[in-house]
Amino acid sequence: MKRVLLFILPILIIISVVFTVSGIVQVRFTQDKLMDDLKRKAKTVNESLELSARYILVNNDLKSANRLVEIFQRKERLQGCAIYDKDGQILAITERFSDWSQKDKPYIKDMLINKNPRGELESFREYTVYSYVQPVLDDDNNVLGLVEVLYDTSYMFNTLTELWKKISVTLIILILLITIIAFLIQRQIFILPVRRLTQWFSHFQRGETDKLRPFKEEGEFGKLISEVEQVALGLRVARKAVSDEAHVRIQKEEVWTEAKLRDLIHAKLGENAFFVVSNREPYLHIIDENTGVPKCVRPASGVVTAIDPILRACGGTWVAHGSANADRQFVNSKNKLGVPPGEDRYILKRVWLTKEEEDGYYYGFSNEGLWPLCHVTHTRPIFRETDWQMYKKVNQKFADSILEELPAKNPFVFIQDYHFTLLAKMIKEKRPDAIVAIFWHIPWPNPEVFAICPYQHEILEGMLACDLIGFHLQFHCNNFLDTANRLVECRVDTEKFSIVRANKETFVRAFPISVDGYIGGNILKIDPEQIKKIRKEYNLEDKVVALGVDRIDYTKGIIERIMAIDRFLEKYPQYRNKFVFVQLAAPSRTHIKRYHELIAEIDELVEKKNWKYSDGVWNPIVYLKRHFSPEEIVPYYSLADLCIVSSLHDGMNLVAKEYVSSKNDLSGTLILSRFTGASRELTDAIQINPYSIEEFSDAIKFAIEMPVEEKRKRMENMRNIVKENNVYRWAGKIITELSALKKEAG
Repeated sequence: MKRVLLFILPILIIISVVFTVSGIVQVRFTQDKLMDDLKRKAKTVNESLELSARYILVNNDLKSANRLVEIFQRKERLQGCAIYDKDGQILAITERFSDWSQKDKPYIKDMLINKNPRGELESFREYTVYSYVQPVLDDDNNVLGLVEVLYDTSYMFNTLTELWKKISVTLIILILLITIIAFLIQRQIFILPVRRLTQWFSHFQRGETDKLRPFKEEGEFGKLISEVEQVALGLRVARKAVSDEAHVRIQKEEVWTEAKLRDLIHAKLGENAFFVVSNREPYLHIIDENTGVPKCVRPASGVVTAIDPILRACGGTWVAHGSANADRQFVNSKNKLGVPPGEDRYILKRVWLTKEEEDGYYYGFSNEGLWPLCHVTHTRPIFRETDWQMYKKVNQKFADSILEELPAKNPFVFIQDYHFTLLAKMIKEKRPDAIVAIFWHIPWPNPEVFAICPYQHEILEGMLACDLIGFHLQFHCNNFLDTANRLVECRVDTEKFSIVRANKETFVRAFPISVDGYIGGNILKIDPEQIKKIRKEYNLEDKVVALGVDRIDYTKGIIERIMAIDRFLEKYPQYRNKFVFVQLAAPSRTHIKRYHELIAEIDELVEKKNWKYSDGVWNPIVYLKRHFSPEEIVPYYSLADLCIVSSLHDGMNLVAKEYVSSKNDLSGTLILSRFTGASRELTDAIQINPYSIEEFSDAIKFAIEMPVEEKRKRMENMRNIVKENNVYRWAGKIITELSALKKEAG
């Protein structure tokens, strides 16, 4: 409609101006004509009254005068008549105009002197009348008196008003006709062809090739459509060729790389669209507090660390909550943008949540309920009915956003984590052909613990709508099977490791997640000057440097880590002034009371321990509390002599693998909690119980004093494990499982 208005608006303006100008001319012409007629009639009437008036004035016959003026009482337009004597005094006047005698009439005296007739419009009461005055003369040309006739002029203005109405109605009808005709023409020559082209593109994008119909457009638009069809055909052929070539290359390559994963996806998924869903978005646009300029950052998230390389490799769409304060400035009309910025390797679609939705779904049910429930860290989970209702509402909002994007045939939807336990069921209800998998990045508790959740049945029912459920560890898979077997009506197949409920089979598998090895691959270059700057800024020269990289969370064991360092310095005072622990800590979920208290507790503990050992120059703990990008963390990994990962309970913990991946020179030692998923793979790390402060502190001393050759051997073994079981292998296994499910479904 806007295009039609832009097209016809100049025409309508021109027509309106022309009609208005011509209307003014016509009205003025009509007004002048009516006025001339009125003057002529008034003069004629006055002249016809002259003889009678002369007789009345000569004989001073007041009775005849009154009879004469009363004749006008019955006239319609000729409203009245007045007879004046030679002194300008009214002798007789029509009764309905009796008030006229009270009106100030300076022109009467002038006419008695100059003896010329006069006709003018005069104001009377709330309207105007036309007054025509004729002097009455004797035979010697002396003034005997005056005769004045008064005409009602309202009919003139009524006539002009009606004329304006006719002009306006004609103009409006003409504008409506032009608008309707222009819209019909525009619709026929532009809107309908574009609508057909849009529908054609929609079918093409969704893979509905059987619905693609050839166009029969002529002219320049037809040529455009013809070219579009050729490009689309070329894309389909190219996709098929890429898929065939990918099958061949997969067989040749042994090490899992980005290229091999891309080939696998092309070979296994073909033209099927790949969708990832998570709460955390891989790239945020935030307003810089110092400059006020928006900037793009990557959040501190294990999910982002793992999934971003996969979508970089294979493309697809990532649907996530747009939570940053400048996110809306960078999306298109469909809330999408290409990421990474400047590379556009895949599509990010942002879903907007209100403050109430975010509070209930994310901070409430997800992180005050499910998070502590699944992490055995002795923090009590909180379940509120209002949070649960908001959690369901947000899951439905994400489902609606995803369903808008799904292609026609067998799409793949890969859901991330505990924020979307209901999502699979919502998608399957509308698109049962979709292959849906969920990966649970945190631990899954035993049935007794999970039974605490008041909404256990709805959560399990939602998850069992998935075709595949993935965990980091087999132990977590076992817990899930036991939980489903205990809490819902289903059949657990221990041979196939699947759960059958309501004729729907869900497979449960362990897929230990990893990193992409980008640091080891030298994609991010390490600047030696930057390392020197960090050492100098925090007084790390000639010091043994230990490193912790964490989101501030009670599951990460930061408090226990600081206590162990304190005990280490107490037991082994020879390392005072020779040892520094650097903690990179990214604040998160600060709206939740437990996290707010944790931040204050860590701040107080760090200050207390530094004051305990400080000699004015050396502080044993450098606590850097802010968000660090991957590029900023790399130098710290490089300079750290040991990395401490002391999680109290963790699904995997990718910091351990990132540190190992960064050590190209095989230096460094990893201290790793045995309560992390990573401890199952990185068996050459120094494994600890973070609750045992004595054991923890001794492990720090052991790591420092370990012979160089043993350090190198351990690091080499761990690097080989990370290299072989990288994130591309992890994704490849999941894609292989999904494609197998697709064949079974077909």
